[in-house]
Amino acid sequence: MSRRAAIALGLAGALTAAGARSPVIRRWPASIVQAAPCLIASEAPGAQSLVHVAAGLAALVRGGWRRPTGIAAAFANAAAVVALADLRRDADRSAEVLAAALAPLGPDAPVAAAQRFPGRRRARARYRRAVDVAYGTDPAHRLDIWARPDVTAGAPVLLQVHGGAWSSGDKRYEAEPLMAHLAEQGWVCVTINYRLGPAQRWPSMIIDVKRAIAWVRTHIAGYGGDPGFLAITGGSAGGHLAALAALTPGDPDFQPGFADADTSLAAAVPLYGVYDFTLDEHGLFALLEGKVFSTTLADDDRGWRRASPVHRAGPDAPPFFVIHGSTDTIASVGQSRRLVQRLREVSRSAVCYAELPRAQHAFDAVPTARTAHTVRAVHRFLSAVHDRYRRGDDAARPQARSERVC
Repeated sequence: MSRRAAIALGLAGALTAAGARSPVIRRWPASIVQAAPCLIASEAPGAQSLVHVAAGLAALVRGGWRRPTGIAAAFANAAAVVALADLRRDADRSAEVLAAALAPLGPDAPVAAAQRFPGRRRARARYRRAVDVAYGTDPAHRLDIWARPDVTAGAPVLLQVHGGAWSSGDKRYEAEPLMAHLAEQGWVCVTINYRLGPAQRWPSMIIDVKRAIAWVRTHIAGYGGDPGFLAITGGSAGGHLAALAALTPGDPDFQPGFADADTSLAAAVPLYGVYDFTLDEHGLFALLEGKVFSTTLADDDRGWRRASPVHRAGPDAPPFFVIHGSTDTIASVGQSRRLVQRLREVSRSAVCYAELPRAQHAFDAVPTARTAHTVRAVHRFLSAVHDRYRRGDDAARPQARSERVC
């Protein structure tokens, strides 16, 4: 690497570290330009720091310390290392935030030991028991099932919904650390594909999620799962779909042709989602009008509100654990704050919320330290709800407000 390139690398590192602290670009789709490098800085600051150390030292060798460009390269990369130093503590801070969010579950709530993610290829080989199972008639109606080979009956079930702005994404590429962890702990995990925009418009996406829920209810016992306990999770657009599905069991508008199917859910864990379509945050309307809806908010206020989890929350909502990064440039953290506020106003169930310090959108895409803390927290929350289910408690109906607000 030339010394000029090392200078550019150091400056870029300092800028991405600054952006990870205080993002500037927050308007879709330009916000992707901000999110991508900042995701690396916020989730892998240690590895990035090593790159800058190596670049700075390389610029000083072979007489570089005698030249202005060599000294400038060393200082630029040193500045990047300093800027990244504080971000290296954010994983521990996130662990504290997650623990505080779940504190009302009590000291007896299960806590899983740390588990190393085995890597994508090994995880798929070890836990993925069925691939591209059809849950409907459309080519997009496909799901995969993750579970240990020895799981034969009565395991709790988690349904994972992928993100991708309702117009892209695939079940093969998201939440694998979570599914591998839960599968190892004896859960059955189902991850689904669904029809995408702009070829398919709303409400095709939520109809497909509901159809998958109905399929799981009917068939998951054949894979060792308990059809009586089904929770849901998802990130980004998948977080929206997971939250909406949890809040609209049996909604005939979202269950055409299978209105009698049981689509109720035991718990919901949406991550960095969008929950209120009536507010144009981070360029949301341009995305929804361009690729998701065939209407506008002005033309179809009722339809957009019915698609918004914030406006569907009610007293019968299942327990929720909402997770969002404080510096998300793609989906505003205000979306999660409003959903949590509304759920706490009306729901009789537990509502837990963790706002992770300086976490970017899709922070859990790779198995970092913060991802590991998040995975264990999600497992603890779901296990607490499942334990109440096994005891016959009405997990969705804690009586005291202090019991239902996490």
